Amino acid sequence: MAGGANLEAQLCSEQFGSGAARGCLAAADGSLQWEAWEWRWWGLSGPFPGRARGRDGGGGGTPGTASPRLSGLLVVFLPQGFPDSVSPDYLPYQLWDSVQAFASSLSGSLATHAVLLGIGVGNAEASVSAATATWLVKDSTGMLGRIIFAWWKGSKLDCNAKQWRLFADILNDVAMFLEIMAPMYPIFFTMTVCISNLAKCIVSVAGGATRAALTMHQARRNNMADVSAKDSSQETLVNLAGLLVSLLMLPLVSACPSFSLGCFFFLTALHIYANYRAVRALVLETLNEDRLRLVLKHFLQRGEVLDPTSANQMEPLWTGFWPSLSLSLGVPLHRLISSVFELQQLVEGHQEPYLLHWDKSKSPDKESWVIIKETHQVLDKLFPKFLKGLQDAGWKTEKHQLEVDEWRATWLPSPEKKIL
Repeated sequence: MAGGANLEAQLCSEQFGSGAARGCLAAADGSLQWEAWEWRWWGLSGPFPGRARGRDGGGGGTPGTASPRLSGLLVVFLPQGFPDSVSPDYLPYQLWDSVQAFASSLSGSLATHAVLLGIGVGNAEASVSAATATWLVKDSTGMLGRIIFAWWKGSKLDCNAKQWRLFADILNDVAMFLEIMAPMYPIFFTMTVCISNLAKCIVSVAGGATRAALTMHQARRNNMADVSAKDSSQETLVNLAGLLVSLLMLPLVSACPSFSLGCFFFLTALHIYANYRAVRALVLETLNEDRLRLVLKHFLQRGEVLDPTSANQMEPLWTGFWPSLSLSLGVPLHRLISSVFELQQLVEGHQEPYLLHWDKSKSPDKESWVIIKETHQVLDKLFPKFLKGLQDAGWKTEKHQLEVDEWRATWLPSPEKKIL
């Protein structure tokens, strides 16, 4: 089957999913003869045994018949066409995400156990109406917090998806810690669980929104729904495993409260570490403010553009909370200028569909108008090269994740022509 004559008579080849291609040879009797499948997945490679027979080489089998367990796992828990249908960072991210979900599931069981004890489950003297009132106050506080947080920070979640995803998981650990501590201080129980539920609702908004943004990044064949559905299946499997372990763990916790706190701290440490590794594994090819700052600084210093992998590894994961640079895109024009002269200075000498303005309170010795003109000259010289470098390095320049407000303005074009 591997003879030189047969190789010369190879007619075509086919490939299933991520498997290696197999060739189709012309047999002596004029029938089609297929080579055996060679499946490559997660580092497993090598031909599966099988012999072609009949006109379609049925004995070679499909990947499902050659390795039913492997094929079944692919279909149930991974997007169709994996790994070609998802981003290269999909597998390391999902592995660490599963670890953090397992740790969070166990911590959640400990927190739920504590809250139920706090509202009086198992206590004959506990009032049902009091427990119900506590639960309703807790839920209503969380609902209001969800609405306010979505209004306050909703537009920032796309721009800094990694930072907010990590923030959400750390805040979730804080919320569960409050729930575990709540029964120890009965007088503050209602207030504590309300604060905890408020934090969890913020986690729900931030976590759900950033998950959607990351799913959009991972889906590479317009298969966002499939990637999201399989992610849900993976999480359900992990939570099921966490539930089974919790059933074994909770009797030990009930007998020894100190053991509960020790388990929680261990699981929290594992949860935060796994989340950090998951977020750090992501390689986003769109530019937000932090990645743009890193890439631009490297370009100005060395004349070359950082690739997405390097920039993502250097990107800080806490910058969403204390930004070091105040950059506003899309601001009201009436806050920047107050006279015809100032408007003329802004539009003089360029034809770009934007205006630059330097905050006068932070200006150096030079006049702000001089700085603006010099900035336009530098942009005319460097930007075409910078843009081409971004595209060559693998950045997606047709879209960005810069936070831009909705203010727009029109103005008369400058009579001067720019020389590029």
